[in-house]
Amino acid sequence: MADLGLYSYQQEVVERALQGENIIIWLPTGGGKTRAAVYVAKRHMETTPRAKVVVLVNKVHLVDQHYTKEFKPHLGSNYKLVPVSGECDQKDYFGLVVSESDLVICTAQILENALTDTEDSKHVELSDITLLIIDECHHTHKEAVYNKIMRRYVEKKLKGEARLPQILGLTASPGTGGAKILANAVEHVLQICANLDSAIVSSETYAPELKEKVPKPMKRFDIVDSRHEDPFGDHLKWMMKQIQGFMDLPSDVTLRESGTQEYEADVVNLEQRGVRESNRQLAQCSIHLRKYNDALLINDTVRMMDAYDCLEEFYQPKYDSAIDGTDILLLGLFQENQIELKRLARNPLYENPKMDQLEQTLLAQFGPCVKSKGILFCKTRKSTHCLYDWVLSNPALQEAGIKAAILTGAGNGISYMTQSQQQDTIRNFREGTLNLLISTSVAEEGLDIPECNLVVRYGLITNEIAQQQASGRARARDSVYSVVATKDGREVRRERTNEYLQDLTGKAIAHVQGMSRHEFLRKITALQEKAIISSRFAQRINTEKRGCYPAASVQLVCRNCFKAVASGSDIKLVDNTHYVNVNPEFERQYKVGGQVVIGRNFEDWEPGRVISCGNGNCNRQWGFEMKLKKIVLLPNLSIKNFALDTPDGRIMVKQWKDVKFAVDEFNFNDYGKDKFPDLFDD
Repeated sequence: MADLGLYSYQQEVVERALQGENIIIWLPTGGGKTRAAVYVAKRHMETTPRAKVVVLVNKVHLVDQHYTKEFKPHLGSNYKLVPVSGECDQKDYFGLVVSESDLVICTAQILENALTDTEDSKHVELSDITLLIIDECHHTHKEAVYNKIMRRYVEKKLKGEARLPQILGLTASPGTGGAKILANAVEHVLQICANLDSAIVSSETYAPELKEKVPKPMKRFDIVDSRHEDPFGDHLKWMMKQIQGFMDLPSDVTLRESGTQEYEADVVNLEQRGVRESNRQLAQCSIHLRKYNDALLINDTVRMMDAYDCLEEFYQPKYDSAIDGTDILLLGLFQENQIELKRLARNPLYENPKMDQLEQTLLAQFGPCVKSKGILFCKTRKSTHCLYDWVLSNPALQEAGIKAAILTGAGNGISYMTQSQQQDTIRNFREGTLNLLISTSVAEEGLDIPECNLVVRYGLITNEIAQQQASGRARARDSVYSVVATKDGREVRRERTNEYLQDLTGKAIAHVQGMSRHEFLRKITALQEKAIISSRFAQRINTEKRGCYPAASVQLVCRNCFKAVASGSDIKLVDNTHYVNVNPEFERQYKVGGQVVIGRNFEDWEPGRVISCGNGNCNRQWGFEMKLKKIVLLPNLSIKNFALDTPDGRIMVKQWKDVKFAVDEFNFNDYGKDKFPDLFDD
């Protein structure tokens, strides 16, 4: 195995895979799981007739990363390798790509789509694949895409089908699945093994070498006291009480402490109740209370002015969009207190003490003549921008030579990054142009980020998997893993809990590894049979739910102004993804805004303009236009912006798949005949 430079511990964990066995490789972040997978793929293609390897990843940026950094350098000269993601054209003829390639690296959704697609050029069977490598395989659970693929595999296996690919899973931690005791943690690990039809392996003989090659950072709790006084936060809470008094809080509702996630959950439920009961006052007050609660959370995390700016940004577009007295009162309350809020937010006497501690933590590792690299993890994209602005405006941090950049998840919208922006940021970090990444959880898992000597978790409450992956980013010698938090805060308690759960994960894996082969196979087969039955039952329930109401009996209602604007029968499904309104009369219900920019091309459609409610000043954004086949322009609707009036009352759903009526597939020819009959005359 010297040609790929595997360490002894890597050779140890791949041995069973080289014998053709399904396994999960459990190695810590930085332990070289991907390099081990490259070697397994190489040996598989050398020894298996008509070998076909597919590598699945759960994030788009990992496709190019694995291809460029690992698979192409070691396999590219002898085999045909193709990276495929939703951002490239090969996904549109994925079946042909697989048939003509030796190894394909793709996002899991592309393979899932190919397994169900009936078009020859796009379709793939599991039997076409001889080795299936699943990166970050701890995500193979519940309704995640990985598990949908593996559920097909397991169902075929239980039916006795012989032509199935070998499975190789990769993970830094399967976690405990929320379990707090060993027996339940063991059950969770067994479930992951059952889902992947694989045994889990780790280094035992060469564990000391692994410990030497992947050192653990020095963990430090940088704890600060809470603010002694918080007049800005107190004023926000006073304003919230004014709103609660105006909204006439229902007698059966008790709101929990403001400035917490629990309070947010309470007002989200209240907003939904207001919509269900056509009580716009209750619904709108709840939305505004949630925004004030967001400001309290920001005030607790970063600077007071960041919290103030959050509110100002929320209220700015509302100056000319009032529908009724509720809107006028809520806007007036903010305007009346705006000057006082800004005055309090600018007072340095009451600034967040965690910011001072964060400054000290950074300065302990960075300096004008010190070569350091660090990652600052925080909870939200909003926080990354606030902290970035703080770093740029902090003289001490600038003097210390800190060159920071934001790293967040890829997506659409001004707060997201494109894939190329992510790659540029990581490249600049690797080359030393940047030395501090301010990141959300996107940098915890998978990204090829160079060794750091400082990792800071700031205001984060996550599970043991995320904590372990973040800690694994501090791989340089004598590195530091710092938790900056308030004394007796939830972050510290969760960090301690995660330490226990990490230890529990190791014990659960050891317990599973200690089972006899007969006992292990018996247990995972039982779990697989149970999972298939549960899946079939859930599918039946979902089918029945979809037929609960005739589509024509359901009305779509704007979630802001409560005006009924469309019938369920107007909605059609495009490419099993987009829900469009095909009724030409619907154009009268909305107005159009600016052009939507997504930053990638699609096979059969392109985005148009933003659409929003046309009822007076409502302006609730509903979705955007989409142009199909460069001809038909249709409104593509987001269900979260609507309520549904059904024969049994008003309901709300988070996703279109949860609506209680059947949605027919969009038929381009039928639509064309209805819309342009003169073009279809014989």
